[in-house]
This record gives sequence, C-alpha cells and structure tokens, in this order.
Amino acid sequence: MNKRISFTPEEMKAFEPAEKVGLVASISPQGLPHISLITSIMAANPTQLTLGEFCKGMSKEYIQQNPNVAFLIMTLDRRIWRGRAKWTHFKKDGPEYETYNAMPMFRYNAYFGINTVHYLDLIETSDAEALPVPAITRAALITRFAKNGAGTRVEERILKPFAEELFNKLDALKFIAYIGGDGFPVIVPIIQCQAADSRRLVFSPRAYKEGLNKIPKGATVAVFSLTMGMEDVLVRGTFLGFKRYRFLRLGAVDINWVYNSMPPSHGQIYPEIELKPVVNF
Repeated sequence: MNKRISFTPEEMKAFEPAEKVGLVASISPQGLPHISLITSIMAANPTQLTLGEFCKGMSKEYIQQNPNVAFLIMTLDRRIWRGRAKWTHFKKDGPEYETYNAMPMFRYNAYFGINTVHYLDLIETSDAEALPVPAITRAALITRFAKNGAGTRVEERILKPFAEELFNKLDALKFIAYIGGDGFPVIVPIIQCQAADSRRLVFSPRAYKEGLNKIPKGATVAVFSLTMGMEDVLVRGTFLGFKRYRFLRLGAVDINWVYNSMPPSHGQIYPEIELKPVVNF
C-alpha cells in the first residue's frame, strides 16, 4: 500500500460530502484502542484534516489527551483511504466552522449543528483502494461456515441480541483497530467478521490478509460494526490469533467491553454500569 504525506486536490474534493464513512481510531487514557464514526472528516488543505463535532463522544476527549490517531475514509463509490494524523487544536469559529455549518446536513438540522472544529496534521495517507468485493464475499462465506465451531459455549451473554445480529449481517461494514508499535492506532477493514456467539467474533483472513496478519496475538483490539441504516456498535476484546475451526483458518476476538456509539446517548453497555439515583439537582 503506497503511502504519501499529502492529499491531492481530487482527494480533498472526494472527502467533502457528508455522505461517506469516516472512522477515527484513537487511544483511551488506559492505552486501549477506540473507534468512532465521524462522517464530518474532511481535508482543510493537502496536509491537514478537520473533524466537525456536533455531539460529545469519547473520541474528542481521547484525541486531546493522546493526539495520535488513525483514520479511514470510504466514499460512496467504495474507495477507501487509510492513514495517520496528529491532533493539534480545536476552534469554535473560522472558515472551516462556517463551511461545516453551511452544509445541508447541519444547516437544516433542527437538533444540532457543528459546534467545534478539530484540526489534525496529516502524518501519512494511502492511495485510494477499491473495496475487494470478491475476496470479502469469499471470506464472509468461509466465516459463516466455520464460525459455529468457534463458539465459546458459555451461556452468559455479552452482546445483546441486537448487537449480535448486527455483526452477523453480511452487508454490515466492520473494522478492527489496534495500537501499533509506533504508538499510533491501525485500522483494518474486516467486513467478513461475524459473531460466533455473544462473546466471540471471528473472521477469515482471506480479505485484507496482510493487515490482519500484523495484529499481535494477545493484543487488545476494538471492532466497530456499521450498517447503511447508521446502526452501529463498538466492542473491545482480546485477539486470540488464528486457529482452524472446521478445518478453516479464522481469527478470533474474545469480547470484554461493549459500547453504544449511536447518538444521542453514548454509553457503555457491558460490563453493565449500576444505575445510581440522582440526589443533587
């Protein structure tokens, strides 16, 4: 995958529409990977990215504490760019702020507009990659056939039925992130990923094999699943490496954390947080 240190004018134009998939992988204060859907990601100039903030999630806090991020942009024509950037500052006014709030998605939204613009210096970007649909289809079918042999056989649920079903949708987009040896997150598409049960995700490495084989066994990873209906869920867990299930090689992730990243109410789903009464008003 070729790497460059600047965007072309054509790429900057391609990133402008809000109708795209934009992912930002950040690092939590505990040093764990986190993935957020931020469709407002754009290129302010050939060496700078911007993120428009309209609701407060974890990622905006994380990137201010640790500025190292990875990004992935997928446009409607199924072209993907991946790269790394470093957060520098935010502003609540200026030309980028005006540009965001003039966009139809935010200008005519009755509930929210862009309130803050975050700026990131580009470290590197890939050339555009075409989504390898035939390889993904083969990998998804292999995963579907072999996943029943990879279940944990533990009855206590982690994923709710809605989230498990979301991971099992063959047309859902899924992505995995881990922290690389250089201290930056790395994002790899794993659209073929599915739930073996409510506690384990599995995927064939037949698509994006090179990137998936670089994930260290035992690493903490984040996996994000998204439908075209904008339903999504984020999980975190331990990458178990690759093993053969029903004679087929699959990677596996044991889930230990689940997060609802859909607005307006972001929050941790698992482990469940005890509800506490409000005593101060």
